[in-house]
Amino acid sequence: MAWFFTIACLAGLAATLFAETRRPMRKRVPKMVAATAFIAVALSAGALDTTFGRIMLVGLALSWFGDLFLTYNGRTPFVAGLASFLAGHVAYVIAFINRGLDDGVYLLLAAVVVAAIPVMRWLMPTVPRELKAPVIAYIGVISAMVATAGATNMADTDWRIPIGALAFYLSDIFVARDRFASPGLVNRYLGLPLYFGGQLLLAWAAGG
Repeated sequence: MAWFFTIACLAGLAATLFAETRRPMRKRVPKMVAATAFIAVALSAGALDTTFGRIMLVGLALSWFGDLFLTYNGRTPFVAGLASFLAGHVAYVIAFINRGLDDGVYLLLAAVVVAAIPVMRWLMPTVPRELKAPVIAYIGVISAMVATAGATNMADTDWRIPIGALAFYLSDIFVARDRFASPGLVNRYLGLPLYFGGQLLLAWAAGG
């Protein structure tokens, strides 16, 4: 069943990309089908059987709400979506800590922070003043998520975790670019496959 839901997620992604081009107002349904499918993947893969999997499910569910909020226009839905994804990343960090971290987590965190500096220098001048603090907090949390994903892989190898986390991180760069810097379909064409691909990898990893 997990493979069936993986195919359903990819089909929802394809329909979402098509809707972005043809009928952007109708993208909500296929996008939420894809988001629901990655939760179903985790459940089918056995995420409920372990503490790690159950915490990952919380992160996936919070991401689902983030996806829903971002299908609406306006600042309020955007902030709600940002908050949902931030909470989802916190859940992932807790899950990775529960799974076990290698001592290299501090080096990885330093590397991710250094990598985030040019991203912040590029992005922050275009972010409205009232959103600067939430965006900075989000960058900090997602950086911690990527670092702990790499560290848990070093402690007990599962490459789906760091690759999924990195894909999620990169997808958020395209979300930020679309929202604040350079809006355009190219951001969705690149960002959405990275996002759903990353979530699928994390969902499969949640099942062990």
